[in-house]
Parts: sequence; C-alpha cells; structure tokens
Amino acid sequence: MSKQTAPREPEESLAALRGDCARMAPHWAVPAKTAPAPVKPSRIHGVTVPPASARLVDGMSAFGD
Repeated sequence: MSKQTAPREPEESLAALRGDCARMAPHWAVPAKTAPAPVKPSRIHGVTVPPASARLVDGMSAFGD
C-alpha cells in the first residue's frame, strides 16, 4: 500500500495573486464614462450586413444557439 501525499501547492497562491493585483490597481487608469450623443432618426437609413453574416444569423434559432 503506497502512502499518498497531499498535492503540492503552487508557489504563487491565490492570496499572493490578489495582493499583486491590489498593488497594481492604482496604476490602471479608467477613463470617465461618456454617454454617446443621440442620433437623429432621419440619419438612420438601415443596416448593411455582409451575406455570410446574414446566412449565419438566419441559420440560428430564435433564442440563439
């Protein structure tokens, strides 16, 4: 009968990874959110879809695949 040993934990633990991320977070700049300007309905003329994309969407079920 062989003695089983516990699996070796990686050198980097989840706690270490979370600590690294917390230290890096202040360096990540997040741009301010800006709402897109509304488009006048008169400027909307329709949508052009490439034929291959139209066939792909046409072949999908009504609720997505």
